[in-house]
Amino acid sequence: MASWASLAAPLWLPATAHAGAQIEEPLADAVRTALSSAILNNAPPVPEFDDFASRLQYLRWLGAMGDRLRRRVPDWQTRKELLQTIWYESRRAGLDVSLVLGLIQVESNFRKHAVSSAGARGYMQVMPFWVRVIGNGDPAVLFHMQTNLRFGCVILRHYLDRERGDVFMALGRYNGSRGRAPYPDAVFANQRHWTFDPGRPVTATG
Repeated sequence: MASWASLAAPLWLPATAHAGAQIEEPLADAVRTALSSAILNNAPPVPEFDDFASRLQYLRWLGAMGDRLRRRVPDWQTRKELLQTIWYESRRAGLDVSLVLGLIQVESNFRKHAVSSAGARGYMQVMPFWVRVIGNGDPAVLFHMQTNLRFGCVILRHYLDRERGDVFMALGRYNGSRGRAPYPDAVFANQRHWTFDPGRPVTATG
């Protein structure tokens, strides 16, 4: 396993997925129902905007993030669909999109079919037990782009709610290392690479 010091590097490039194991915990029926409901609706994440300024800002974000992701996802159409879905699912779950991007970089380095030694799968390294608990029971769906991102964002939102908005603790819970600093610190370090400043000129960064 890679050292935690290497995980903290913003441009960390793992050879394999090093996700920790989200720990299966008993869920109250109301929580289980809410989470199951949150993962439904597979409508394509087509962005909709109330005004031209919002659409323009999104397109600038897409261009900037596309430049930064180019080395990891060379095909533009694949890159566009991935970023569009990350943007959609992050906002749907009330998450900072740069945080989700930082988490994906640490978890899978944007590899759709990544599998960790703990059995976590896909971009956001979701443990298969979640599909049994709140999904259709088929872990293969975690290799579907939008499904994986939907599960990952819903689970992270759940942990944030459990931790009363404490991002540090929620990230630790997501990784199965609650209360320990290395994993949250790695995500925060990578998050900085995906922060978008709408006033900054868009330039290619690799």
